[in-house]
Amino acid sequence: MIGTRPIRERLTFAQKRCLALCGKLMQNTSMIGPGARIGIAVSGGVDSWVLLQTLHLRRSIVPFKFEIMALHVNPGFDPESHAPLLKWLEREGVAGHIEVSEHGPLAHSDVNQKRSACFFCAMLRRKALFDLCSKYQLSHLAFGHNADDLASTFMMNLIQNGRVDGMKMKDAFFGGRLSVIRPLMLVEKSLILKAAKAWNLPVWKNACPSAGSTRRADMENELNALYRLHPKAKTNVLSGLCRWEFDLTLARDQGKHAETVRTNPADF
Repeated sequence: MIGTRPIRERLTFAQKRCLALCGKLMQNTSMIGPGARIGIAVSGGVDSWVLLQTLHLRRSIVPFKFEIMALHVNPGFDPESHAPLLKWLEREGVAGHIEVSEHGPLAHSDVNQKRSACFFCAMLRRKALFDLCSKYQLSHLAFGHNADDLASTFMMNLIQNGRVDGMKMKDAFFGGRLSVIRPLMLVEKSLILKAAKAWNLPVWKNACPSAGSTRRADMENELNALYRLHPKAKTNVLSGLCRWEFDLTLARDQGKHAETVRTNPADF
């Protein structure tokens, strides 16, 4: 895993917000510490690309050293789709592990008779990522979930399962040997899209035949319809859920009910 290099280019508002909100969440929740070895799950989509770029740049900002490693498990629909990632890793001097699997085709085959294709594929990918974290002795596994993902997950849990539950900003696995973290949870998707464009990140198209036709995609469409009806709905929903999940994270860390954290909704 190779060292850092300073931020030289002039950043746009969206780029600055991604870096700042990521840093705010990581600092306030003690998400990582000196010597952290972070595996970044890179799917090739815009969220994981911005996460990779953001953590790469933050290594020259924080007052301690941590390492990053890109982890890409190709689902198998297009075995060559990850070529842009290889070029980026070489150019930026970032370590990476890339492997081609059959998770996608298996999930859409008769092998999977009980679960949705997305659930089955995600389950196999998560297991592969956990195995890679163990292989490379990584302390953290980072996913690119954002504030919009938190909202859709919360609503899916509430409507489909009758459960008030979101998406943890950080979570301990295997007796605390591995921490799953989501450093972009405070960042809206719109900012991520703008930042990715400004950084000219080589996002590639999802070749999965189920892309765009999942339950999550349906929920996102329903939420967007709600946001269009009420001008302040999106800001209020994302701000409220981010503060709620943020407080839960602090409460879990303290092992008791945490005081309400006073934050500026504009920060979320």
